[in-house]
Amino acid sequence: MSESNEQWRVHVDPTRCIGSGICAGTAPKHFVLVDGLARPLVERVAPDDALVDAADSCPMEAVIVSEADGLRRIAPEP
Repeated sequence: MSESNEQWRVHVDPTRCIGSGICAGTAPKHFVLVDGLARPLVERVAPDDALVDAADSCPMEAVIVSEADGLRRIAPEP
């Protein structure tokens, strides 16, 4: 993908999440459902295409992937 030290930030907006579980099904290494809502297992991760797929698949656009040290959103596209 990019240089090996790049990090992404994963966030689930709890006010938008409906607990569909699509993110956990698409990227089980990165998400878990807790009390009916999705949560990232860790906030900062190495780049992974599964995260982009999970964010793009979320019906409520609650999953947001961005650069860890920048403001650029990676997924879903704004």
